Amino acid sequence: MQRDLKRAKEKDQKTVRWIMVIDQAKCVGCHACTVACAAENKLPPGVIYRPVIEQETGQYPDVRRRFTPRPCMQCDNPPCVGVCPVTATYKNAQGVTVVDYNRCIGCRYCLVACPYGARTSDFAEWHAREVPAVKGVTSGGDWAAGGYEEKPAAEYGQAWDRRSDRNSPVGNARKCHFCLHRLAVGMLPACVTTCIGRATYFGDRNDPQALVRELIGSPRVMRLKEELGTRPSVYYLA
Repeated sequence: MQRDLKRAKEKDQKTVRWIMVIDQAKCVGCHACTVACAAENKLPPGVIYRPVIEQETGQYPDVRRRFTPRPCMQCDNPPCVGVCPVTATYKNAQGVTVVDYNRCIGCRYCLVACPYGARTSDFAEWHAREVPAVKGVTSGGDWAAGGYEEKPAAEYGQAWDRRSDRNSPVGNARKCHFCLHRLAVGMLPACVTTCIGRATYFGDRNDPQALVRELIGSPRVMRLKEELGTRPSVYYLA
């Protein structure tokens, strides 16, 4: 995948279409991708870009568990784009649906329009807020806030400081963006590099040599809610 990424970076970027493939047979439900995503993007409480949905199927004693990581689907026909009254949500040249925090007014129309529940709103909450520090019992709250929450997020290649009323995603809609800031410097998305089961794949759909191009040709491939006509860019191997 790293070679595929390097090859894609050398192409005309208007011809690149990023997609993700998730193999459910390999996902073990460890939630490492969820944690890595939150740490990479400095996500506050209640804002999750990549939850892992857990399902139990069958009847005792033949019971199985199925795990479905659910990032933003980066739809080719995204319902969230059309409902945005200020065009803060749009598709970029590589097919990723992004949010312009400077334009977003926090109306949350896009949260309602998304059929995958892939969007959340930043209500300015802090993990370390009002956490008691009891001498000899609990400590480190201030250190945790300074080391994580007070550091600006690097989303979309820009430093977003949540302590500031201006230049901040606070009050805005937020979502997975395939770690565009990492792709810009030749790094795969955080969820891909931290997957312990190697269940998540990423690459350029338009590259005939890319691993993801081979994977989406599998008879096991499916996409969530295809009947809605959203044409997701996240594929699953069931």
